[in-house]
Amino acid sequence: MTTLFRNVDVPSGAPPAAWPYEAIVATIERGLVQDWAVLTREIRRDPWGAVARQVADYLDDQRPPGVGPLLAGVIERSRAQTAESEKAEVAAEIDGLVRGSGLTSAAFAARIGTSASRLSTYRRGSVTPSAAVLLRMRRLVEQLRDEGLT
Repeated sequence: MTTLFRNVDVPSGAPPAAWPYEAIVATIERGLVQDWAVLTREIRRDPWGAVARQVADYLDDQRPPGVGPLLAGVIERSRAQTAESEKAEVAAEIDGLVRGSGLTSAAFAARIGTSASRLSTYRRGSVTPSAAVLLRMRRLVEQLRDEGLT
């Protein structure tokens, strides 16, 4: 069975990430609730993926009443939730690195060139360190392991 989108055929069961842009536009413009739910699930699964970007691009140009604000909200909330989850994941990794190092927080912070209070904000997730600082943390723990100090 094939789903028909204007002049585009999409095989039944094909994931939205495999759909051409025209199929996504047709779904937004003429789809039903169950069709929009397919887009919504994909956006939640990958908020910065191809489908989310294509929907966002379309919504930047067109604002269909009803479904437009709903899809824009799904993109915004999904991206915010993912960002918060990623911040928590980074904080947990940093906490694990500090704990695994065998150093005190103050000593660990000094070894990576920051203060103990700044390191505390990284461990709590209230501040996310730069990629360079995170690499410095990983390298410090690796160096301590290589020296047999952890």
